[in-house]
Amino acid sequence: MNETKQTEARELLDLLELRQYPAFMRRIDEWNPVDAAEFLSELPCERLPMVFRLLKKDTAAEVFAEMEPEQQSVIIEGMTDREIGSMLDDLFVDDAVDMLEEMPAGIVKRIMKSATPETRAEINRFLAYPEDSAGSVMTSEFIDLKSEMTCQTAIEHIRQHGLDKETVYVAYVTDTARVLTGVVPLKSLLFADPLTKIGDIMNEDVIFGYTHDDREEVANTISHYDILALPIVDKEKRLVGLVTVDDALDVLETEATEDIEKMAAILPTDKPYMRTSVWETYKKRIPWLLLLMISATFTGAIITHYESAIGTYAILTVFFPMLMDTGGNAGGQSSVTIIRGLSLGEIELRDVLRVLWKEIRVAAICGLTLAAATFIKVMVIDFRFQRLTVLENGDVQNNLLIAAIICITVFCAIIVAKIVGTLLPIGAKRIGLDPAVMASPFITTIVDTVVLIIYFTIASNILHF
Repeated sequence: MNETKQTEARELLDLLELRQYPAFMRRIDEWNPVDAAEFLSELPCERLPMVFRLLKKDTAAEVFAEMEPEQQSVIIEGMTDREIGSMLDDLFVDDAVDMLEEMPAGIVKRIMKSATPETRAEINRFLAYPEDSAGSVMTSEFIDLKSEMTCQTAIEHIRQHGLDKETVYVAYVTDTARVLTGVVPLKSLLFADPLTKIGDIMNEDVIFGYTHDDREEVANTISHYDILALPIVDKEKRLVGLVTVDDALDVLETEATEDIEKMAAILPTDKPYMRTSVWETYKKRIPWLLLLMISATFTGAIITHYESAIGTYAILTVFFPMLMDTGGNAGGQSSVTIIRGLSLGEIELRDVLRVLWKEIRVAAICGLTLAAATFIKVMVIDFRFQRLTVLENGDVQNNLLIAAIICITVFCAIIVAKIVGTLLPIGAKRIGLDPAVMASPFITTIVDTVVLIIYFTIASNILHF
C-alpha cells in the first residue's frame, strides 16, 4: 500500500477497535477490491471472518476473489453453508474455479455442497478442462447478441443482462446454435443508428481460441492483437466463454515465473516464496542439483584421462575456468534468446536451419573477437606480468603455442556452445518438452564437457602429448 492507503488503513483499524462498524463499512466500500483484500490479509486470522461479514454482498465477492488461498480458507471455515452458497452465486465462475483449485479437499467438498445445482454444474464443467488449457481460465459471463437485432434492442439487452457479466466492452454475435458469427464493440453500438441491424455492423473476421488451446498461446494472442477479451469456442465453434485481459496477465505472469524457475534449474511452484516451506523449497531444487552434479562427473573423467599431460603442461589448468565460463556464457546467451523466441511465437520449429545459420555467423564474429582479446590477455597479462611459463625453462615459442591453443579453443568453444544453445531448446520443443528446461544450468554443464574435449584435443595435436 502507498502512504495514503496506509493512513486510511490505520483509520479503518481504529474504527474496528471502537466498534464503529457502519462507518467502517462505508469507508471500505469505497476502496478498490485489491486494496481491501490486502487490508484484510493483514488482520489476525481469528478476526478475519467477522470483519469480512461486515462487507456488502457485492463488495465481499469482489474482495474475496482478490485474496490469497490461505485467507479464503479462513473465511470459508467461518461461514455458514448458506453464506457460502450466496457468495458463490456472486462470484464469477472463473474466480470460483481458481479458488477451488487452491483449496484443501475438505473445504472444496463443503463449498460444492453449498452451491446451487446450476452453479455446481457450471463449476464442474470448467474443472473438467485441462489445467493449462484456455477452458480452465475462461469465464462464461459474456454478452451475446443475434444478427437480426437492431442496435437499440441490443443496447437494451446489454442494460438488462450486462450488470452481472465480467465484461461488456465487446459483444459477440451468435446464431441459434450458439455458433460464433461476429463481434461488435460497444462503441459501435452506441454510435450506430438505433434501427441498424447488428448483422450490418458486426465484424465477421473474429479472432478466437478453442477450449483446449494452451492458455499461454491464448494470452499471447490477446497481447498480440491488443484486445480486451478473446472468445473461446468448442470444436463445433460454439461460443462457450471468454478469456479476459486480466486473466491473460495472470497467465503470462504464471508462465514467466515457471520459465524463470526452470531456467534456474528449479522445479516450478505455484506458491509465493514467503509461503513456501523450507522442505518444499528443498524438494523443488534438489532434483536438478543432483542431475547436474552427476552430469558434471564427465568433466572430471576428461581431466583424469589427460592427467599425465596436465602433469607435464600444468599451465593448461590455469585456463580451465576462463574457457568453461566463456563457453557456458555463450551457450546461455543463445538458449535464452531461442527460448524467448519460442515462447513468444517469434521462432517456429520450421525455422531451425535459419536460426542455426544466424547463430553460427554470430558465433564466428564473437569467437574471432574473443580469440583476439584472449591472445592479448594471455601474452601480455598472463605471460609477461604474471610470468607464467609452459615449463620451468619455458621460452617464447612455447608461450606462443599455448596462446594459440587457448585462442583456437575459445573460437571453437563459442561456435559449439551457440550451436548447442540453439538446438537443445528447439529439440525440446520438438519432442513436446518445455524449452525452458534446456536453459543455462543444463547447457552450461554440457558445454563445459565439450569445451574440455575441444581444449585437450587441440592441445594434444599441437603439443604432441
